[in-house]
Amino acid sequence: VNLRKIAGLVLLAACSSATQRGGGPTTGAAAPQLATQQFLLAANAGDIQAMSAEWGTKDGPARDAMDHTQLEKRLAILACYFKHDSARIIGEAPGMAGHRDVRVELKKGNLTRQTTFYTIKGPGDRWYVENMDLASVRDFCGNSGTTTR
Repeated sequence: VNLRKIAGLVLLAACSSATQRGGGPTTGAAAPQLATQQFLLAANAGDIQAMSAEWGTKDGPARDAMDHTQLEKRLAILACYFKHDSARIIGEAPGMAGHRDVRVELKKGNLTRQTTFYTIKGPGDRWYVENMDLASVRDFCGNSGTTTR
């Protein structure tokens, strides 16, 4: 059953991503796990624009409320921390104050870490990644995960 869910979410992410690029300014995602997946895909690609569509608060995407220079700097740092070789959603649970906490396992080279993405529902029933646990992936940034000889 979990494999079906994951396959469905991957398909939804692909369809949603294609729709966003071709159409209007849709931000956020239809579900917490999907917002997390789309954020991670964008971070892995270093796509600050796509990341900014998934990062936000109950008021909507951060890019609509935040200084663009600050936004780009923060997202560039997040892209470094969340660049990975593989990602797997482990689970989702209710969080504090309407949040949904999405647990993710990330692998980069020989490193494997579990982290949490804190999502929140915004306008139009769209979910946004509001925050994430950086401490658990602190060794991903600046580390290829492999040793050179």
